[in-house]
Amino acid sequence: MLSRYSFPLSPLNELRREMDRLLDEFGLGSWRMPWDTAPYPALNIWDDGDAFCVEAELPGVRQEDIEVYAAGNELTIKGRRGEPEGAQRTYHRQERGTGEFARVVTLPGEVDAEKVEASLKDGVLTLRLPKAENARPRKIVVKTK
Repeated sequence: MLSRYSFPLSPLNELRREMDRLLDEFGLGSWRMPWDTAPYPALNIWDDGDAFCVEAELPGVRQEDIEVYAAGNELTIKGRRGEPEGAQRTYHRQERGTGEFARVVTLPGEVDAEKVEASLKDGVLTLRLPKAENARPRKIVVKTK
């Protein structure tokens, strides 16, 4: 099994380490390879029959720093996680990102944007996105002749 610092990517990893060092010197945080990070925020999405439900992990993000948009079958979660308060720090390792983020996902059907509900508790954003009337399954009555 290859680690992320194994042979095939070693020149890229060397470049990454050098970029991390340079960016850290300028206080710009860490630079990451595309395959090295998961999309942020991490999401769980499920269908409860009448609505799509979403949970997004947003530790350290304040309610006033979150924006949620729903249009058609697209959900956008935007926000900003600021630097921790306190004195300037010299990080030995920084894995929790700061700054602005945006996550756009396509849902399996259209939602009624006027009825979306959102709450933030313990760093978890919970959304209930009711399905648009035309996206809800309808029972079809079968007639006999």
